[in-house]
Amino acid sequence: MILTLIVLLLPLGWLVNHRLKRQRLKEKRSENEIWSIGLYEGPDPVTLTPATGIINPILTADDVTDTKARFVADPFMTVHDGRYHLFFELMNSKRNVGEIGHALSEDLKTWKYTGVVLKEKFHLSYPYVFEHEGITYMLPECAKSNAVRLYRAESFPDRWQQETTIINNINRKGPLGDPSIIFHNENWYLFTFAARTKNLHLFTSRNLTRGWHEHKKSPIRKNDPRFARPGGRIIRYKATLLRFAQDSIPSYGSRVWGFRITELTPESYREEPVSAHPVIEGGLDLWNNVGMHNIDPYETRNGNWIAFVDGLHNPTRGPQRQSLATPSDQKT
Repeated sequence: MILTLIVLLLPLGWLVNHRLKRQRLKEKRSENEIWSIGLYEGPDPVTLTPATGIINPILTADDVTDTKARFVADPFMTVHDGRYHLFFELMNSKRNVGEIGHALSEDLKTWKYTGVVLKEKFHLSYPYVFEHEGITYMLPECAKSNAVRLYRAESFPDRWQQETTIINNINRKGPLGDPSIIFHNENWYLFTFAARTKNLHLFTSRNLTRGWHEHKKSPIRKNDPRFARPGGRIIRYKATLLRFAQDSIPSYGSRVWGFRITELTPESYREEPVSAHPVIEGGLDLWNNVGMHNIDPYETRNGNWIAFVDGLHNPTRGPQRQSLATPSDQKT
């Protein structure tokens, strides 16, 4: 009887020990991988290099003053009253969850961290801020809540109230992350990533706050860890839309690719790669020696472009350029 019990418990003990070991390795890896935020520039939103006259990174976890942060990432910027407002994920080391932080600049060179502006019981990241009809909204990732939630600025930039739940995603898709939204030809479109299946899902509605349903062509990318996951703001450029995708091969957050959306209606969707080269990638500087995975481009008054980006630094590794993979055309 005792021998039988031992035989039965041995696999369970091995499984528990294996999972504990994996958790310890994950925690150690997280401690050695640090995200921070930088500024790039270029003649267009897909030809970018580190901004001149700027010391990157422009914002790090050390700038966070109201809590202890492990890293800052996922930058999204909006201009309000002539000043630059940057929203981003900060990883709260005490709570071990993401919160949304805010920094302010008058000239893009000097940034002042102002504090945490949104936190929930669950993890928050990817604070996709945008304006519509004079109202500033935020569509952060809150996949741990099993929903896609829309927030409205009650008092910009530091008071946010949930406006509505766009999608309740407790279903076979699993949690939906990195929601990216665009208003195009009188319709709203929402791109979001299902980590469980590595699918890129597309939702659409005539109204921002209600009536959302999955697009007829969704998922528009299936089982695709390279080009499915959104990697920043969807933008308009030269009468077309550009979508950015973060590449998780060979590891999470390696680089960001650009895709030109050639057809987008409530019934159809097509896209094509912007080029055979990524828009941004890590490898040349210490602050982003492992990778880059988010981009928020913004056209300046003189027609040039700036882009808020993030970079992944591992202090145990030096600068290194990673191998590339060419994105394939979308066939739907």
